Amino acid sequence: MATVAAPLPLRAAACAGPAPFRLSSDDGARFPGRLGQRSLVAGVCRPRESAGFRVEALFGGGGGGGPKEPMVPPYNVLITGSTKGIGYALAKKFLKAGDNVVICSRSAERVESATSDLKKEFGEQHVWGTVCDVREGKDVKALVDFARDKLGYIDIWINNAGSNAYSFKPLVETSDEALIEVITTNTLGLMLCCREAINMMWSQPRGGHIFNIDGAGSDGRPTPRFAAYGATKRSVVHLTKSLQAELQMNEVNNVVVHNLSPGMVTTELLMSGATTKQAKFFINILAEPPEVVADYLVPNIRAIPTNQSMKPTYIRFLTGLRAYSRIFSRIAFGARRNKYVTED
Repeated sequence: MATVAAPLPLRAAACAGPAPFRLSSDDGARFPGRLGQRSLVAGVCRPRESAGFRVEALFGGGGGGGPKEPMVPPYNVLITGSTKGIGYALAKKFLKAGDNVVICSRSAERVESATSDLKKEFGEQHVWGTVCDVREGKDVKALVDFARDKLGYIDIWINNAGSNAYSFKPLVETSDEALIEVITTNTLGLMLCCREAINMMWSQPRGGHIFNIDGAGSDGRPTPRFAAYGATKRSVVHLTKSLQAELQMNEVNNVVVHNLSPGMVTTELLMSGATTKQAKFFINILAEPPEVVADYLVPNIRAIPTNQSMKPTYIRFLTGLRAYSRIFSRIAFGARRNKYVTED
C-alpha cells in the first residue's frame, strides 16, 4: 500500500503507521481526529492507541449514514450535575415521562441521597447514580462505562454541571482557587463530557443527542461580579457550534449537539447572588423554580428524537418576548415584586 499524506484533522484516514495511510476505497473506513499508531493485520485496522473519534466506533454500526435504528421512547438519559437544582428537576421530569436516567455529581453524599429519593418514587430499575467530577477525564470515562453497564447506551446526554464558585465580586478581587473552579468545571468539564459523549454515541446504532446548557453571558452581554462565569458560558455556544461543524465535516450524521437555555432558575447558584438591588429586581421578574423550567424543557428535548430530527436546536425557556413582557408588567403593574426576595 502506498504511503500518502492524509489531510488532518478532518476526514483523516482510519489507519496510520509512522506516516498516515489512506485505506482503499472498498474499505470505506474513515477515522476523524488525531491519529495514533495503528497496524494492519489481515486487512483489519487494529488500534494501538485511540483518540478523537475512537476506532471501535468504526465497527459499532454507527456513523456516517445516520442512525441505523430509530430512536423511540423510553429514552436513556444522562445528566451531569443532577443531584440538585435544575439537573435534579430535569431528572425527575424525564423519569415521570417513563425514561431511564443516570444522575451524577462530584459529591458522593448527594449522589446517594438523590438516587435513593428517586428510586423510592420511580423504582429501582429506572434511575442510577454515580460520582463524577467532570473536571477529571478519568471520571468522565468512568461515567460512560457506568452508563453502558447499566443501560447499554445513552440517547440524551445533558451537560448541566456548572459552577460560579459561589463568588459574586469583581474579577480583580477573585481568588485563584475560585477562577480555577469556575473555568475547569464550566469549560474543561464541558469539553471532556462532549468528547466522551460523542465517542460513545458515534458507535451506537441509535446515535444520540447532546445538550449543552448555557447561562448568563452566553449571549455576549456583560456579567459584572461574575465575569469568569459569564466568559465560560459565552464559550458554551461557540463550542457547540464548533462541534456541530466538526461532526458535519466528518460526515457524522448520527450524533447532534444542541444548546439548552433554562433562563434564570431559583437555584442555590442564582440565589447566592441576590445581594444587590438590580439582582433582586431581575430575579423576581425573570426567575422560575427548577420544576417549572423542567416542565417546559423536557417535552421539548424529548420531541427531538421522537420526531427523528437530526438538526441542531437551541431550546430556550426564557425567550426575549417573555422577558420583555414580564419587565413591562412589572413597570406598568408592579407584577412579581418581592416574589422570591425582598427588594430594597
